[in-house]
Amino acid sequence: MMTKQVGWRERISYGLSDTASNLIFQMITIYLMFFYTDVYGISTSAVATLFLVTRILDAFADPMMGILIDKTNSKWGKSRPYFLWLGIPFAVIAMMTFFTPDIGNIGKIVYAYITYTLLGIVYSGINIPITSILPSMTSNPQERTELASIRMLFAFVGMIIVSVGTLPIVKALGGGNQQHGFFFTMVLFGVIGGIFFLITFFNVKERVVSANDKPLPFRESIKAIKGNVPWFLLLISGFIQMTIMTMQTQTTVYFWTYNMKRPELIAAIMSLSMISLITLAISPFVSKRIGKRNTMITGSSIMIVGYAIALTGSYNQSIPLILTGMIITSLAQGLSMSMGFAMIADVVDYGEWKSGVRAQGLLSAAVSFGAKVGMGVGGALSAGMLSLGNYVPGAAQQSQSALAAIQVNYLWAPLLSAGLGIIIMLFYKLDRQIGTISEGLETQRNNGISM
Repeated sequence: MMTKQVGWRERISYGLSDTASNLIFQMITIYLMFFYTDVYGISTSAVATLFLVTRILDAFADPMMGILIDKTNSKWGKSRPYFLWLGIPFAVIAMMTFFTPDIGNIGKIVYAYITYTLLGIVYSGINIPITSILPSMTSNPQERTELASIRMLFAFVGMIIVSVGTLPIVKALGGGNQQHGFFFTMVLFGVIGGIFFLITFFNVKERVVSANDKPLPFRESIKAIKGNVPWFLLLISGFIQMTIMTMQTQTTVYFWTYNMKRPELIAAIMSLSMISLITLAISPFVSKRIGKRNTMITGSSIMIVGYAIALTGSYNQSIPLILTGMIITSLAQGLSMSMGFAMIADVVDYGEWKSGVRAQGLLSAAVSFGAKVGMGVGGALSAGMLSLGNYVPGAAQQSQSALAAIQVNYLWAPLLSAGLGIIIMLFYKLDRQIGTISEGLETQRNNGISM
């Protein structure tokens, strides 16, 4: 049985990296569309195009970042130095994204394109290392699952702070001016995030390297992808999940403001995500018994039930029924949300075992590429749906078509996503092999054998 290799100080420091990332990422996911349309005054059609174009453009930064990580050979390792190099720039660009210069309609759109594209590119540079460093922290598959769960626990801290605290903080810091409020809120989150990235840099270690550890040419790293079916499944899964998650989260404010006419409940609804901490905490134990794949399938199955209940409640205008459904989906999400990161670490080992090439940067980045494109498609779809539904920013009464578009984004899309997730995971077979593969690779590294 493989021993544990990562102490609690390092585990907590690793988790803080995703707290930092989510202080900014969740602001983008949850509030940026609302900020652009209702605060900064950009049309929904322009925002739909903006989200699609910028996300697809900066998605191509992901594989480039992965290649760069594989070529990096610094005294700090391959992934770790990027927490030092990019943590502060990421925070500063995030602040710029929520700055609101009064430069006319065309100027606003141009400014949004520049800042949002830059933010996406630097986000790739700081977020991909969070994933790519995991297979280098430990060779123990179960410990990787534990670390991925700890990462998600700390990510939830960032999510909760943003989802529950943003609007009250905007109100307090803005003094009634939402433009000022959103900017100063982002300044606060950015400073905290930058500090957390530095803590991660100083405390995590890269202790697992290939027997032939050197900068990896791109043509070599591609070998780790050829025939790597588990990696391909995670790529597709990440694309679908991020597409739908973006559609839902970006319309949370709209759904509770216009469909349910209870905007005062938005903070409480956002806080429901805390419930998933319960199942997230036990997910390593569940996956140890039934496997990562089956844990994800179980979570997706329960999500379908939860969204079906919430949909019933939305048609009946029953807030208790919607809340019941959302509580169930939050619990289900806790079961599966950390599994994907642990699976990425496993497909890195699988790629090395199958091809002799350890391309943790490219494999992690390519999965992130799928998720990033999904965010762009999801952002464009959600904004495009509102535009097609004739949504009118700030109008007290919205048309039935606008309300229907919001409902599709918020409830129907995630229900469909859960069903597709189950189908994809049925083809994932790596759980049965990964223990033997990881032990064999560890033996080779200890003996200094290059495959």
